[in-house]
Amino acid sequence: MIKSLCLLLLFCTLASAAADEGAPKYKDPKQPLGARIRDLMNRMTLQEKIGQMVQIERSVATPDVMKNYFIGSVLSGGGSVPAPKATPEAWVNMVNEIQKAALSTRLGIPMIYGIDAVHGHNNVYGATIFPHNVGLGVTRDPKLLKRIGEATALEVRATGIPYAFAPCIAVCRDPRWGRCYESYSEDYRIVQEMTEIIPGLQGDLPTERRGVPFVGGKSKVAACAKHFVGDGGTVGGIDENNTVIDSNGLFAIHMPGYYNAVNKGVATVMVSYSALNGLRMHAHKELVTGFLKDKLKFRGFVISDWQGIDRITSPPHSNYSYSVYEGISAGIDMIMVPYNYTEFIDEINSQINKNLIPMTRIDDAVKRILRVKFTMGLFEEPLADLSFANQLGSKEHRELAREAVRKSLVLLKNGKKDDQPLLPLPKKTGKILVAGTHADNLGYQCGGWTITWQGLNGNDLTIGTTILAAVKNTVAPTTQVVYNQNPDADFVKSGSFDYAIVVVGEPPYAEMYGDSTNLTISEPGPSTIGNVCGTVKCVVVVVSGRPVVMEPYVSTIDALVAAWLPGTEGQGVADALFGDYGFTGKLARTWFKSVNQLPMNVGDQHYDPLYPFGFGLTTQPSKL
Repeated sequence: MIKSLCLLLLFCTLASAAADEGAPKYKDPKQPLGARIRDLMNRMTLQEKIGQMVQIERSVATPDVMKNYFIGSVLSGGGSVPAPKATPEAWVNMVNEIQKAALSTRLGIPMIYGIDAVHGHNNVYGATIFPHNVGLGVTRDPKLLKRIGEATALEVRATGIPYAFAPCIAVCRDPRWGRCYESYSEDYRIVQEMTEIIPGLQGDLPTERRGVPFVGGKSKVAACAKHFVGDGGTVGGIDENNTVIDSNGLFAIHMPGYYNAVNKGVATVMVSYSALNGLRMHAHKELVTGFLKDKLKFRGFVISDWQGIDRITSPPHSNYSYSVYEGISAGIDMIMVPYNYTEFIDEINSQINKNLIPMTRIDDAVKRILRVKFTMGLFEEPLADLSFANQLGSKEHRELAREAVRKSLVLLKNGKKDDQPLLPLPKKTGKILVAGTHADNLGYQCGGWTITWQGLNGNDLTIGTTILAAVKNTVAPTTQVVYNQNPDADFVKSGSFDYAIVVVGEPPYAEMYGDSTNLTISEPGPSTIGNVCGTVKCVVVVVSGRPVVMEPYVSTIDALVAAWLPGTEGQGVADALFGDYGFTGKLARTWFKSVNQLPMNVGDQHYDPLYPFGFGLTTQPSKL
């Protein structure tokens, strides 16, 4: 009898073990999250763990590389696409091919594909391009931001991608910074409000899961709060430079947005290239581990910026061993390598073998990465399909972007005399002039981070409506619209124009290429203003990523509108110019008189702007 019981017990134990082998816990969605993570990590070799920490660019993500190095993540850099003007199908096929290679590994851990979708799905032809953050901050409308997040998530998923490197929650304190248009405001409170884009991208966090990474299904994407921390406070606004600030300033100005982001369940946080009081953020263990992970209880993963650990040293990559040690020790979980993955893998292996980097640090990184992958359902549905393809650039999303454009406009001047406003403009009139470098240029209208990293010039980059086209769409059929990009004074004088719309501003730029010490509008913008506004009533529309020098021209201008970088839906500009909707926007940035005043922010002791923070004239809709 005892012998029979022993045999039965042995049989049950073997059967249970066989069942475990047949269906590992980590593959069972009914298992608790913690149990799945533990089960998978217990099965992983060191090389499989290291692979999870590596993010590489799609151009080097061959099937063999994915399989042989157990790569955990792939990204598209700015402008990195499967083909020019690629369709959703081409994107989905590319992402799935890479994913199939990841799934063919021993444990079948899916990779996570990321992309910069910072004002809509901006790398992709035909996507809806929303206004850049500098304009969205003007709206002070968190519900609008949430809807933009929802639309962006659908368009990103249309191309098979589940992870967006957005939002940027920088607090830009100096408009000379080339990334100032990626910041919602100089005021941290507006930035905090705008973090409502996170539940738009990821889905609403269930109340009991506060602070834990959350992605609510296949119509949502993992978000990324960036760039931790102080990126908008560098000396002189120089990109990737040093932010010199005391602890009170750091936590009062630059940190508050992260409290909101973590509370809303943001899945990932990207570290800033910049330094804080001389120490590179990619090496700042006290803030990355001590504050973000330990004090704020952030449970998602921390990702480096592009070659971010390389830039711990100056010049970059001059001591890669040191960079790897400092970056991993600081608490960075996933390294955006993005090309020389073997160098990184060899170096981290060497440091682990020498006991320089402890396995506890590797396990912390891998646990966080797996937590996000499990949470977003990648193990259950790793492959994308075309079910969201019709969402890319949909009419509904374009109407939402048009609404965002209208609400982001700021009317800075309206008439040379208060009782003689120029706006709204009459739709029915004899002849009007549209002039300026930015009137008929979709690339300029969208700015940097559009189709390519630095943005493009012209109208062939994607699908959208220029401001000139919007004007033509809006005026009465009998109104003659004359377009001359840079008319001379004689042309204007002899034209018998009833009024003119002059659209000028900055060319596209991104990151350090946008750093500027003079903040002037592009030539021939100033001469266009002079030639046109000296002769005929004019409204000047400024298309720029930040406040620019306007004081010399204000007295000659009848009306002045800040349109920021409105994106593909230029019709939103005409909506307000012609009174279909009123102007409502209020400056979320101080508009300086001279660059010599910079940095100058609301609340400063010496504050003498051309237009103060919070300023914005309003008009009433007029359906005439």
